[in-house]
Amino acid sequence: MNSIIKGLVTIMMLSGSVVTLDVTAAEGVEVNHLGVNNTLVRITGEGRYLLLPVQESNDDARINVLVDGRLDRSINVRLAKSKVDYYVPFDLSPYAGHEVVMNITTTQGRSTVREAKDDACWKSMTLSDTFDTANREKYRPAYHHTPLYGWMNDPNGMFYKDGEWHLYYQHNPYGSKWQNLSWGHSTSKDLINWENHPEALEPTGLGMVFSGSCALDPGNTAGYGDDAVLGLYTSADASQTQSLVWSNDGGETFELYPANPVITLESEARDPNMFWDDNAKQWVLLLAHALEHEMLVFTSPDMKVWTLQSSFGKGEGAQGGVWECPDLFELPVAGSDERKWVLICNLNPGGPFGGSATQYFVGDFDGKTFKADAGADGKIPTKWMDFGKDHYATVSWSDAPDNRRTVIGWMSNWQYAAEVPTMQFRSANTLPRDVSLFKAADGEIYLSSAPSPELTGLRDRLTLNVKKANINKKGRVYDLPAANDGVCEILLDVDARKSKTVDIELKNSDGERVVMRYDVAAHTLSFDRRESGIVDFSQDFPAVTVAPTFETDNKISLRIFVDRSSIEVFGDGGRFVMTNLVFPVKPYSKLSVSAQGGNAKIENLRIFSIK
Repeated sequence: MNSIIKGLVTIMMLSGSVVTLDVTAAEGVEVNHLGVNNTLVRITGEGRYLLLPVQESNDDARINVLVDGRLDRSINVRLAKSKVDYYVPFDLSPYAGHEVVMNITTTQGRSTVREAKDDACWKSMTLSDTFDTANREKYRPAYHHTPLYGWMNDPNGMFYKDGEWHLYYQHNPYGSKWQNLSWGHSTSKDLINWENHPEALEPTGLGMVFSGSCALDPGNTAGYGDDAVLGLYTSADASQTQSLVWSNDGGETFELYPANPVITLESEARDPNMFWDDNAKQWVLLLAHALEHEMLVFTSPDMKVWTLQSSFGKGEGAQGGVWECPDLFELPVAGSDERKWVLICNLNPGGPFGGSATQYFVGDFDGKTFKADAGADGKIPTKWMDFGKDHYATVSWSDAPDNRRTVIGWMSNWQYAAEVPTMQFRSANTLPRDVSLFKAADGEIYLSSAPSPELTGLRDRLTLNVKKANINKKGRVYDLPAANDGVCEILLDVDARKSKTVDIELKNSDGERVVMRYDVAAHTLSFDRRESGIVDFSQDFPAVTVAPTFETDNKISLRIFVDRSSIEVFGDGGRFVMTNLVFPVKPYSKLSVSAQGGNAKIENLRIFSIK
């Protein structure tokens, strides 16, 4: 328990008058109130962290961190006024042996300094050598990647090197709302277990660190050494510009290119995604021209000097919101000798079920220009990578092994991401997926997203194994695993040729439920979460999403991953996918399968508990 110091502080005002205020603060933290909206906090004691108390309903306070009298950084924190929701750590270890003062400006309305000094934050700031990141959240996923604490959105800068998958992400280390964007960093050897690392990139004088990409440089094209990790990201302040960084320690830390930014435009552009074109011996970069609804294509020999070559997208595909987070890669078309390029384009809003979503285009790329394939009607079709509401900012890992194209997304939606019922952290990533191309019965080429093969390693016990079962209107009910809050993987093959619909329902004893309905004639699978649990935190959350199944024989195979706050449905090896958040008050405990308009057959049903 930290002791509390009470004392008198004398302040000389600009007018020459002297004001003496009573100050209450934790030991080693001296608080001086300068006015109704301005306070100085001086660190006089020892401790690795200054724990900052947060109240999420407040506006941001601006904290200018002065080290030996010079501005070191500025951060925004929703400092507590009437109650403390949680704490976030400010790391003092880089400043050992130096004087640290925080000049804090708040926007909360106060009539007097005496009123201001009663705010909860001033009494609650404490010094500590540790920061507790033990999970305190009911809805923190059991097997999806999440930050230890704080806000997370887009995955960034992913690359594979020396047996490790590196995942960076948009991170606010000072609260669970969007702000102070940095690159958080995690690594994994198996795409299942993730190790957290310190922030890899933090805001600079050019602004916050928005989304970007990384790739290895085996030819030393940028001059930073063979196999240096090169990164490009958007610096976001009053304007958006593109900055270059590199790493010689495998992506643990990065150096800033001193002549940043390397790309400037007169309009809003962000989220650079680059790759090395070995045929043309140059770097290719896609940049989202966000408000223009297009992607810009640049090339460079050295990552420093970029030439604009072309643009793609105006008037094509979904145009409802800003275009963001591009990716471009080539894939073979299954069952043929054909190869096609895929351009991923995330947009918000404008998704098929409201808010954010990921669309893509299939076509050809000649090293400078992307041209999308037209459909049978001569128009470029709009294609969706995922038919849920909670799949966004999806991009791929660079330099993945065995010519794999492995992707991951942000598992949320901008409509309600800041309001979901968690507080220690906000947002998770989707499960990683390996993508490929297939040609459907309509002659169109589509992108398939299959669960990455490593995910079979999540399986623990086989808790249910049904070889064959007839189902009708009454349906069959099976137990879901009770261990680990009911998280599980469900594999279900259904022959519905003699029925009109098949309902697959996850439910609990409180009547909360998710209903997935396979419509045989329409060749669709819907996902209804309107009664899934807590849904009232946003009017946009209760929803029904619908995916085309692409099958022609009235049979579907589903692989369903259930976590504490999400359900991901992969159909027919990833030919269709739906990702949706759910917040049941109690874990789902039963699986019901029924048929309407005739009988159907379960040809296989297996349920695995998750380690």
